[in-house]
Amino acid sequence: MDIHNALMERTAGNKYFWFAAAALLSVITPNPAVGLALGLAIALTAGNPAQKDTSAASKKLLQLSVIMLGFGMRFDAVLKVGFASLWVTLISISATLAIGSLLGKAFGIERKLAVLLSSGTAICGGSAIAAMAPAISASSVETGVAMAVVFLLNGIALFVFPPLGHALGLTQEQFGFWAALAIHDTSSVVGAASIYGAAALAIGATVKLTRALWILPVSYLGARLAGSDAKAKFQWFLLGFLLAALVRSLAPGFSQLWDAGALAGKHMMTGTLFLVGGGLGRAELKKIGAKPLVMAVALWLAVSALSLTAVKLGFMPSLAL
Repeated sequence: MDIHNALMERTAGNKYFWFAAAALLSVITPNPAVGLALGLAIALTAGNPAQKDTSAASKKLLQLSVIMLGFGMRFDAVLKVGFASLWVTLISISATLAIGSLLGKAFGIERKLAVLLSSGTAICGGSAIAAMAPAISASSVETGVAMAVVFLLNGIALFVFPPLGHALGLTQEQFGFWAALAIHDTSSVVGAASIYGAAALAIGATVKLTRALWILPVSYLGARLAGSDAKAKFQWFLLGFLLAALVRSLAPGFSQLWDAGALAGKHMMTGTLFLVGGGLGRAELKKIGAKPLVMAVALWLAVSALSLTAVKLGFMPSLAL
């Protein structure tokens, strides 16, 4: 048994094992939940000493996957959904940040950590946290805790949201919109929506990427309130997503090629989520602590319930593609 465990740990410590497994999973299945579950299982049992390499690769692969998914969408539809959801995005982000601030005070969470958790919930998970952390001069520990919480809840969302959407009788359009508002990270929104259906994926990805554009103004405001001169980095992959959709619209005669590119992006998301799951090991879970996790879950449940209620009552823009 000791030899077996040692072999497992040695294998998991090789970054090429993770990359090869991610590539294999990307070929085998387009279901990102499978990738996340396997990556998480290996990280929790054998560990992941190569986490620095796999985390860096997952960020780049996520951006590339999202760009590839853009080939499956029409540019005019992306603009329509993006503009139609702007007012909802503004209201939901403002409400989430306000509720997060109140919950942070109620649970006695340090202000900067509460801001990171609220920003990650309001905008786009890890990307928002990474942009906000230097803007408000958050410590590496605070940033690490916020990241770990978001990754944990992202993983749960990927498994819970699709069956819950079916149980609630949500249409693909309703589910895509709800997922974009209630799930933290772009990767899990895309993963959950792709499981639900093509229309859900188109709307979920577009609305979520529209929300991601708010990283810059929200981070700028956070920096000003914190008295910092730090600037948030622009998420260039958002432009790549729009350009991919524009290319498809300008050259409709190559639709089979663009469909193949979008399918490749969907498959690539499986390998990406495998690497993301590999970054959530025992050490990361130990960092979280009870209070930040309880606050983040309470905020997530509140946002999920409010956004679901709005969707069920019809308080959502017309997003039919």
